[in-house]
Amino acid sequence: MAASSSKNFIYAALAGNLLIAITKFAAALWTGSSAMLSEAVHSLVDTGNEGLLLYGHHRADRPPDERHPLGFGRELYFWSFIVALLVFALGAGVSLYEGVQQIREKHPITDPAVNYAVIAFSVLFEGASWWIALQEFRKTKGDLTYYEAFRRSKNAPLFLVLFEDSAALIGLAIAAFGNFASHYFDRPEFDGVASLGISVVLAVTAAMLARESKELLIGEPAGPRITNSIMQIAREQDGVERVNGMMTVHLSPDEIVLALSVEFADPLNTTGIEQRVAALEKRLRSTHPEIITVFIKPQSRDQFRQFSHHGP
Repeated sequence: MAASSSKNFIYAALAGNLLIAITKFAAALWTGSSAMLSEAVHSLVDTGNEGLLLYGHHRADRPPDERHPLGFGRELYFWSFIVALLVFALGAGVSLYEGVQQIREKHPITDPAVNYAVIAFSVLFEGASWWIALQEFRKTKGDLTYYEAFRRSKNAPLFLVLFEDSAALIGLAIAAFGNFASHYFDRPEFDGVASLGISVVLAVTAAMLARESKELLIGEPAGPRITNSIMQIAREQDGVERVNGMMTVHLSPDEIVLALSVEFADPLNTTGIEQRVAALEKRLRSTHPEIITVFIKPQSRDQFRQFSHHGP
């Protein structure tokens, strides 16, 4: 399932970011580069973020209980939102501080070749993690553009890792430029400006991730492919006169709650309606295993319009 498969690229990203963070910290201490220290903190934050996403998966996998009858799927979205806040508060915040300090104090970079080697090493690991996440994202985007797929995606960990890795690659390019300009022109403040640039990249990334994670946490409907299929299945059910409308909510990437308003044919008695409700629910769950809970309400079109603001 989607949530289970997403763990693979999270593990890959965690391992890569941990190795990169250690290497960047060593390079920053050796060369005194503010931009490299910002990148090291960035990779360390990303490592912690992947850990939080795995913890979110673990929490979301718990079975329902009396206090949480629909399960814990939204824990994954909660921890994804926390990750976005950490990218902003720690990643962007530390990078901003380091950039300002370097511009004010102008510490020269020593042995910049070390930073170039670390940046090249980091690009390999970040690029591999980014490629794995991109391939997973392509499987789910279909014919949509990347931006549309991002806005409609219900798999927060997937686009979090993809955006984090994208921001990391952009940050590495900025750090490389800052180191080169600082050394070539003998102007240490260029290194600080690069750190400020990394801060801006992280802040923008965090804002986009926080917005999407918030929307998922509040509750987003299933996509058109699933909702159209649900409507078709319901309309084809024997005894269904009309499908008045429905409501879907994602609790996690592969958990959907469905409420369906259906008008059955008048000749059907209570037993007949119950049988068709059971048959309809069975077919819906069989076609879409991600539907974990189904509420089917028999009612007329007039009743539906009177008590609901949702259209058909």
